Amino acid sequence: MAAKSRVLIVDDEPGITSQLKLALSGEYEVSTASDVKNGLEALKNSSPDVALLDVALSQRAGDQSGFELLKEAVGITPPVKVIMVTGVGERECALEAVRLGAYDFYSKPIELEELKVIIARAVHLQSLERENEQLTKRLSEGSRFPELLGSSEPMREVFRLVESVAPTDVTVLLAGSSGTGKELVARAIHRESPRGEAPFIPINCGAIPETLLESELFGHTRGAFTGAHRDKIGKLQQADGGTVFLDEIGELPPSLQVKLLRFLQDRKIERLGGTQLKELDVRIIAATNQDLKRAIASGKFREDLYYRLSVLSIELPPLKDRGDDIYLLAQHFLELFSEKHQKRNVRFTPEALQRLRHDPWPGNVRELENRIQKGVILSDGTRITAVDLGFEVSPERVQTRTLSQFRSQAEAPFVKRTIERNNGNLSKTARELGISRTTLYELLERYEIATAG
Repeated sequence: MAAKSRVLIVDDEPGITSQLKLALSGEYEVSTASDVKNGLEALKNSSPDVALLDVALSQRAGDQSGFELLKEAVGITPPVKVIMVTGVGERECALEAVRLGAYDFYSKPIELEELKVIIARAVHLQSLERENEQLTKRLSEGSRFPELLGSSEPMREVFRLVESVAPTDVTVLLAGSSGTGKELVARAIHRESPRGEAPFIPINCGAIPETLLESELFGHTRGAFTGAHRDKIGKLQQADGGTVFLDEIGELPPSLQVKLLRFLQDRKIERLGGTQLKELDVRIIAATNQDLKRAIASGKFREDLYYRLSVLSIELPPLKDRGDDIYLLAQHFLELFSEKHQKRNVRFTPEALQRLRHDPWPGNVRELENRIQKGVILSDGTRITAVDLGFEVSPERVQTRTLSQFRSQAEAPFVKRTIERNNGNLSKTARELGISRTTLYELLERYEIATAG
């Protein structure tokens, strides 16, 4: 039987504490505290997943001590999900708590069923963060490929193939859409091979003009062409003893396909303009986002070169086929860019996580990385919303010059109309919009939307 999630209730009103404990004990392991001091002790001793904290504790104590408990809770990794329980006139205090990292807030009088929904969502998010933390730690400690994060079945197959091929010296062809991490896999193969201490030199065959690519790969002698004022050593010779990674191999011009095939057959090069052959010890790892068999059929790629390159092929899965790996990757990039941009305790909202999981991701991991960095930069306070990540909230196309203009033009009218349709009921509005009430309050504050409440 799975262990129950743990909920801590910190409230100095015995009636509310006992009511909540009775209502929640069937689903959760509940502990209570009546003041901040005992709350801090319970936080350390019971390791709760969610804490219900009465905002009025700090007011009745005459200082901001309640926020000490909040800061302690959100400072844990992963942070405890704090739900602030507020009374009439305490909205500003609750919003400040949210800015400091509280997950959500709820106003008295308490409606148990609605509060249970908020707690359940917080518990679910907490379980995801704990799972990702444990998985990240396990992968970083036990994986031979710390740069290749993932636990999905397709990625486990990639890891198995990398482990098998790395100790050998065979040529490898990596296939997969742009942004799936082909260069990272190539680097992992090189690092785990006997050549790991020797050079690893990447070359993008699609980014170098054809007139320069031959010289870049094979080198040239002085006077070989206009502008060749001195001898140049090519990348293949620079990597002698190591590995050359030929990215976008499908873009290699036909004339160079012939020359590369010859090198793969006899492991000798001849510089452009030269007459002497030089033998090299270089491993080739190639990568493509094209269907090379279709390119062969159309005459754009040599069949004999294809079979020389694909002694062993590894297909990298698109992000959409990697399941919950997206949570692991998103958390990794969140931690990376939070540190880079000096933003502490930044977390995804539940809506943002939902959109992350179900987006098709045509740009794969590279697109995800860019989205997370943008979300960290644009986030207000400690929350990254779906909008921060660039997800549209409306199918309407709004002609704007900046993301800020897009938000104000698309979000504000949409939120206003929904509030009006629900006669000012913010709980109903949040449910209809598919967001938490905390996110709704943030939108109200951001766009200065007045409500009757």
